[in-house]
Amino acid sequence: MTSGISTEPPLFARELSRWRHARRVSQLELASRAGTTQRYVSFIERGRSVPGRDIVIRLAESLELTLRERNALLLAAGYAPAFAESPLDAAALEPVREALDGILEGHLPYPAVVTGPLGELVAANAALDVLAEGAAPELLEPPVNVLRLALHPRGMAPRVVNLDAWGRHIVENLRARALRSPDPRLDALVQELARYVPASEPGADHLGFAVPLRLRCPEGELRLLTTLTSFATAVDVTLAELHLEAFLPADRETAGILRDRAARRG
Repeated sequence: MTSGISTEPPLFARELSRWRHARRVSQLELASRAGTTQRYVSFIERGRSVPGRDIVIRLAESLELTLRERNALLLAAGYAPAFAESPLDAAALEPVREALDGILEGHLPYPAVVTGPLGELVAANAALDVLAEGAAPELLEPPVNVLRLALHPRGMAPRVVNLDAWGRHIVENLRARALRSPDPRLDALVQELARYVPASEPGADHLGFAVPLRLRCPEGELRLLTTLTSFATAVDVTLAELHLEAFLPADRETAGILRDRAARRG
């Protein structure tokens, strides 16, 4: 006859252990990062010690969790979330929105976009037209997903000269993010986008998949480098999950084409 009393560690203990193993960090290393002892971390993971809010925050930070994941760990420990999640149109974020608009405008005549965690378009400058040109109307209806637009057969894909390498660059980056911060929605997006990428075998001159985007347009072929910026010091979940992707010309011909397009746009 069983007593009916569960011996399973509490939720926080299980979550801490799961994240520690996912990050491949030993109890000793985690303890050192968080400023505590291995014995205490062991007691927490076995459910023998109830951690205070401060140590939960330190452990989450030491495991390099996102702000959303840190909030979830706090909730698992029975504490209120530490980081706000404001709507992007909230009054408190108005200075940030204005700053982003300034950055996007300042990047002209080159394309730049701000996206959410799953590639959803938040804002863009006028040069986005060179990327969206010729795409199917349904891919341009809000909410636009920039990643889907980039690889979909009815999006940019027919104009991407190096679709195999460019597509793998996008998909592998997403896979790496999904491994670090598991999310079923991200897994589904990776599976979808991977179907759009043609199979290929890297040749002897393969230099990796972080290559310039080669994109056809009426004026010729554009060669574009990309930079990805995140808000590393944000204390709001919404801001922390935004990314600013800026496209830069990789040669003079590309720069000239984009400048001419901007002049015609007025």
